[in-house]
Amino acid sequence: MAGNEQRRTAETGMDEVLAPVPSDERSIVLVGLMGAGKTTVGRRLARRLDLDFVDADAEIEQAAGETVPEIFARHGEAAFRAGERRVISRLLAGPPHVLATGGGAFMDPVTRANIAARGISIWLKADLDVLMKRVAKRGDRPLLQNGDPRSTMKRLIDERYPVYAEADIAIDSIEGPHEAVVETIIGKLNEFRARSGGDGNE
Repeated sequence: MAGNEQRRTAETGMDEVLAPVPSDERSIVLVGLMGAGKTTVGRRLARRLDLDFVDADAEIEQAAGETVPEIFARHGEAAFRAGERRVISRLLAGPPHVLATGGGAFMDPVTRANIAARGISIWLKADLDVLMKRVAKRGDRPLLQNGDPRSTMKRLIDERYPVYAEADIAIDSIEGPHEAVVETIIGKLNEFRARSGGDGNE
């Protein structure tokens, strides 16, 4: 994770923003907190849209040769975010796909600009109780490795939801069949593309 390329990213703090493309050539980018259902919903959405599904965290792990918790522990969050920024930029420069991003990815201004240029961003929004119920099933969330994960999640909601609200589309990620969420997303996508006229401009 601490290779030359990633060090250069951390030093400059900025990557070149990708050139925009029409909305019908953009990737579908799922954003939201851990536990919002980005990966589960993303896989089903990709099948419905006949697109490849890509998990940004999995791509980061493959590039680094380390798991996300290992990257956080050995190199720190700043190094992880630098690598995350570059991986997402590379993915968005490729063919359209459904991309599930990590919870902090959309907080990065460069990543947000690249998603705006090359993606249609969909915020999967869930309340605190739903998120805590879902993340309790997994113990590999680096930002929740403390004595009070509920308070940490509440803080992340307060910090991140105003930024997530900049996404093109917001969808309530409720308890229930994932297929229902997918159907809602497809309907909202069609509405967004109709409004943008295919060129990505409102």
